[in-house]
Amino acid sequence: MSYTLIGTPVSLYTGKARGYLRWKNVPFTERLSTRDVYKSHILPRVGWPVIPVVIHDDGSQTGVTLQDTTDIIDYVEQHEPGPSVYPDGPCQRLAALILELFGDEWLVIPAMHYRWAYNRDFAQREFGATSHPHLPPGEQFAAAQKAVDFFSGSVTGLGVNPDSAPAIEAAHEAFLAAFDAHLGEHDFLFGTRPSIGDYGLLGPLYAHLLRDPKSGELMRRLAPRVAGWAERCHAPQHGLTGDFLARDEIPATLMPLLQMFAAQQLPVLLDTAQILGEWVEAHPQESEIPRLLGFHRVRIGHGDAVVETDRAVIPYSLWMLQRVADHLAGLTGADRSAADRLLRSIGAQQLADFGLPVRLERRHFKLARA
Repeated sequence: MSYTLIGTPVSLYTGKARGYLRWKNVPFTERLSTRDVYKSHILPRVGWPVIPVVIHDDGSQTGVTLQDTTDIIDYVEQHEPGPSVYPDGPCQRLAALILELFGDEWLVIPAMHYRWAYNRDFAQREFGATSHPHLPPGEQFAAAQKAVDFFSGSVTGLGVNPDSAPAIEAAHEAFLAAFDAHLGEHDFLFGTRPSIGDYGLLGPLYAHLLRDPKSGELMRRLAPRVAGWAERCHAPQHGLTGDFLARDEIPATLMPLLQMFAAQQLPVLLDTAQILGEWVEAHPQESEIPRLLGFHRVRIGHGDAVVETDRAVIPYSLWMLQRVADHLAGLTGADRSAADRLLRSIGAQQLADFGLPVRLERRHFKLARA
């Protein structure tokens, strides 16, 4: 039984899925997400235009359709043999889930900023080659204009604007420095095997920030070990190798990354949860959660380079945070005590007794109340 990955090299989340499938060593083919493929495969199966999409040929007439990268990875983990990207240790798994959330839902900020501030023409050529492969390059570029205008215009919803750009760049360079230092001692986040946290970071760091030329040059210059890690995580390889660190060790070199999550992303998540609770109270009969719930004021940046700016309220991030909360809720005794100590040590003690105002699930490829 094989898998088909529908996506494109320029797509952040396609890079995450592709890297994982390669490491897991499962048979898959990749299909470019052209306009025709959107019409013939993605829209009929998913109902709205989004990538990546994975189709598992499980022997049924239509196969199994998977869309979200976390759902894709979890499905493959459940259906394919071999080592897992989820550590067994309570603290390593907690940290891995946090860093997947940080990569998927926070590092998208610098990923989108650098692409549209420094790599716009490159991205437009890539969009055109994906959507209209039958056209000559000049016509591909022109045909991609509408999509480029949409995606580049969407950065304001992430809090990206001229006032926040310096803080975003300062935070990104601080992250690169901290991750590069960690990779001086370890191949991946938790040893010699990639984790779900590695793949959360891979999407933005490879598909945008390394592959795009200007930001890629910056990464290779400031953090060459991060560039090498991204290439290892994404490269074709024989998977199922390596081990997580023994005794549930969280390397000291990983603490700065976890502290960045607590200082930068966690306050936004907690505010988002409060706004979701207010929305649920105001819409008791609604089951599907809107993709955006208005705007809120947030702080973006690192250290002394922090600014306040407006950002869209993005409830999907809470579905990812729910995975962290569920893991914590399942721990008892010494395991729970160790996890609580880790949270306190990174400044995320609010998560110790955190609960969402409503349970979330993905239903028909959209976020909904459970």
